Amino acid sequence: MTRLTSPFTYPTVLAVAVALLATLTLASPRPTHAVGGPGRGTAGKASAADRIEARIKELHAQLHITPAQENLWQNVTQVMRDNAQRIDALTKARAEHAQTMTAVDDVHAYSDIAEAHAEGVKKFLPAFEALYASMSDAQKQHTDAFFRHRLDRRLERHAPRG
Repeated sequence: MTRLTSPFTYPTVLAVAVALLATLTLASPRPTHAVGGPGRGTAGKASAADRIEARIKELHAQLHITPAQENLWQNVTQVMRDNAQRIDALTKARAEHAQTMTAVDDVHAYSDIAEAHAEGVKKFLPAFEALYASMSDAQKQHTDAFFRHRLDRRLERHAPRG
């Protein structure tokens, strides 16, 4: 068996992956189910572009991006914007056809969105790894704690209530 080595610990990679999924999810509107009709759950919310720009600004501040890291950061943000744009287009197309889709069509459309999320993660990871590798030890510790905290909050929201 081949053992893969990485400068990242499993918990760090897991936290980054989960936080990334949350980031990608925040970057796009929630999928609209055919039963609810177009726009269900999205009324009065900021556009996908506005949400991703707010997320980028928040991450820039939280990760303490230095001037020397700006080029790497720009690579990360371009992937985030591209991913958000793709998810937004798929979500809008699904919503536009919601009233005429069959249940099977709806599941196919949702599958396309889920695949785009997965592909987005694969595109995001190399850009984020390069940025993370450029960070000081203190930045890495802060970034790990930030992502861990986001993971903890997400797990709390989805924990079964008793």
